[in-house]
Amino acid sequence: MELFTIGFTGLFFLTFLSATILPIASEAFLILMLSQGFDPITCLFVATVGNSIGGITNYGIGRLGNPKWIKRMGVSENKLEKYNASVLKYGSWLALLSWIPIIGDPLVIGLGYFRVSFSKVSILLIIGKFGRYLFIVNFYL
Repeated sequence: MELFTIGFTGLFFLTFLSATILPIASEAFLILMLSQGFDPITCLFVATVGNSIGGITNYGIGRLGNPKWIKRMGVSENKLEKYNASVLKYGSWLALLSWIPIIGDPLVIGLGYFRVSFSKVSILLIIGKFGRYLFIVNFYL
């Protein structure tokens, strides 16, 4: 299959891009690679690294965030205050949820925007993303 000629490099870039707001299902590609006999441990490592770097990129985007941009995107002051309250309450632990489709990426952007500890967010983000891919690899095997 032509798709698999890109191999692990393709898996890396696809998982990186899926950590952005692009609607890409990296899990499906991972399962396809596993079904084609690619090494599960290497797949797990590559998918985790690519998706984690994408998540950390989201954190950086949030960190660069400007309150004017947030308002232009239609986020109300009330919604921003509610999100800030959640960040204050749970802090970097929210990064464990970064793997969840649709909400995970904006969550990490918000953690960057509110200047939550980069090192704590990074560690918890990696754990969350690793856990998701580990579940998929174990489930498939």
